Amino acid sequence: MFTLKRPLAFAALALIAMTGLAEARDQIKIVGSSTVYPFATVVAEKFGKSTAFKTPVVESTGSGGGLKLFCAGVGDRHPDIANASRRIKKSEVERCAQNGITDIIEVKVGYDGIVLANSKKTNVLSLSLKDVYLALAKDVPAGAGKTTPNPYKTWKDVNASLPATKIEVLGPPPTSGTRDAFVELAMEGGCKTFGWIKALKKKDTKAYKALCHTIREDGAFIEAGENDNLIVKKLDANPKAFGIFGYSFLDQNAERVQGSIINGNSPTFENISDGKYPVSRPLFFYVKKDHIGKIPGIKEYMAEFTSDKAWGVEGYLADKGLIPMSESERAKWNGKVKTLANLNM
Repeated sequence: MFTLKRPLAFAALALIAMTGLAEARDQIKIVGSSTVYPFATVVAEKFGKSTAFKTPVVESTGSGGGLKLFCAGVGDRHPDIANASRRIKKSEVERCAQNGITDIIEVKVGYDGIVLANSKKTNVLSLSLKDVYLALAKDVPAGAGKTTPNPYKTWKDVNASLPATKIEVLGPPPTSGTRDAFVELAMEGGCKTFGWIKALKKKDTKAYKALCHTIREDGAFIEAGENDNLIVKKLDANPKAFGIFGYSFLDQNAERVQGSIINGNSPTFENISDGKYPVSRPLFFYVKKDHIGKIPGIKEYMAEFTSDKAWGVEGYLADKGLIPMSESERAKWNGKVKTLANLNM
């Protein structure tokens, strides 16, 4: 029988440790977006019950937090998949590359709307994107070319047609993809309704972003963590407050909370699907190609998620609030999954 001498054995073990190959784990590890979390969890449960593979472990860390973990390295200590409620950033791709992760598979899974919701114990609010911006921005316009720290205390201060209710909004932290998308779609959408600010984008992008993307820090906006279910509970307990989260959580808690009308459109499945509701975004997950074939079941999990029975119009994810892509768009992304196509920024 051939055995390694002790020094050679230690050297071999060290080499295995250094390569970081993902071989020790027999269960897929998924991190990331709290919005994609419920969809990934359902797929993981169906996958675990219908295949010989173990049910994947899914953790809600927020899109930014999940991609940070994902990009930390290759090996069984690091996640295989990162869910994201926004597209991966160039800086994150670069961080991945610095840690030896150069082959990433991007999978777009569908769409979601971001809602500004309140308790059904009170009235539905009808807002414009301008109203949302003026209510939540750190600094607001005070004449052409001038700004002032946000002075608005109530919704009526923002718009005389709104109720004289204190502005109190529970929302996600900066690590959240929901926060990123809300700032880009809702805040910036309202910000650029001011002509001089819209013109500022071409002159000074940094100043434009600071003005449009910075949320107030005086207590009107309250960071409520990555747990959207907790926000729903707090809204139920405090009917005067509003919360920011994905449409799927509104859909799942429709008996308790309601979404505000934005620019004349309610956050419904149909309005988000048709593009009428202005605060909507695509959802993704990212796969570490180096882990395929080393962690069992990754390709099969991807196939389950991108099957018509899951992400299709009549699929079980639509029942959970996912807004499906068109048939042609699903076919395009399904092709990328089957060929394990690399991310193309």
